[in-house]
Amino acid sequence: MNPILEIFSQGEEIVTGQTVDTNAAWLSQQAVQMGFTVTRHTAVGDNLNELIVLLREIARRADCCICTGGLGPTSDDLTAEAVAKAFGLMLEFDEIAFAQIKRFFDNRKRPMPETNRKQAMLPAGAARIDNEWGTAPGFSLLYGRCWFAFLPGVPYEMRHLFLEKVRPALADRFALLPGRLITIRTIGIGESDIQQRIAAIIIPDQVQLGFRAGIDDVQTKLLFPYGYPETEMASLVSNIVEQLGHAVFGIDGLTEASGDLVTVIDRLMQAGERTLTAIETASQGLLAAKCIGMPWLLGTLFDRSLDSLGQRFAVPVDRDDLMTTAKKIAVAAQKSAGADFALVQLYAGDDDIFHDKDRPIVLYNVLLTADGFHQSTQTVAGPIRRKQNQAALLALDLLRRNLQHQEI
Repeated sequence: MNPILEIFSQGEEIVTGQTVDTNAAWLSQQAVQMGFTVTRHTAVGDNLNELIVLLREIARRADCCICTGGLGPTSDDLTAEAVAKAFGLMLEFDEIAFAQIKRFFDNRKRPMPETNRKQAMLPAGAARIDNEWGTAPGFSLLYGRCWFAFLPGVPYEMRHLFLEKVRPALADRFALLPGRLITIRTIGIGESDIQQRIAAIIIPDQVQLGFRAGIDDVQTKLLFPYGYPETEMASLVSNIVEQLGHAVFGIDGLTEASGDLVTVIDRLMQAGERTLTAIETASQGLLAAKCIGMPWLLGTLFDRSLDSLGQRFAVPVDRDDLMTTAKKIAVAAQKSAGADFALVQLYAGDDDIFHDKDRPIVLYNVLLTADGFHQSTQTVAGPIRRKQNQAALLALDLLRRNLQHQEI
């Protein structure tokens, strides 16, 4: 059985929602990849008694705990004091930690406030975790069955300390058998549809199946235990991909990571040495923003007015046949830009509909390539930002499907 790990975040700003706890999510990913079983994420505010109670509970039920936050110089930073009281330890002044804190300020030609001296007070017997990226040293200790590592809450500092100091210590201390996480990335299909499509596939009991609906894709996650047969793993993934069809744009973890939709498109565009020009309406410049820095994107144009687009490209606008209008604009745009591909996105629906979360718009996407036109039509609903984002993604997905030679 994998060792049990808990993640504990300290700070009033986390429990009140002022700060999103990205540390816990990142640490969980790292721990699972190493071979731990993560059972809990817990957040506690700036309350000494609650911190003490939680530390004692974790010490009884977990093999390891990674704690973030509460190591700063102010009165609401209570972690070191809570650890000392929870486990019956004295706080001791650490000369080396103090010298490191002072050097941090000296290097920046700033006087060190006296309150920073507090950060050098560590529980007796704790092992200091040197912090070259900030003023707060971390520390670790073993109490009962549980090995604790206490890290600063600043994400930049925390990640450096975990990767360079804590991760190697965990690998030495625990006999870890890391599993393998495979993520199937899809677009244009929801979680419930995915689950329905793969319902007939038998998922072995030892394989964990999960779903994650993000802003730009929906991910189907399969966590395989250590030593799971490679051929059976590949077969299961292949069966799922077959059921999900052309909605799948990438797979992470089976071989190399595929990355997000734009990363997949970038790899395909550069491999084929293709260039693109794009016309945006509903996505309002977001398509260009998602492709920022891509050398194959020669240019994009956003215009919310169909009449303005028609005048710009000398194309008659037929609101009863927007697909034909989009094709004519694509021809003119490709010729004007001198690009290999032209991608045009139009939509049916006035401004009132576009702003109304309860009323959908209909997207008409056309991609012009050397072998002709490729097109798609989708209905998109929801708040204006969702409509904008989906418009950008669905237009880009038309490009991706063509590059991967899939049917539209």
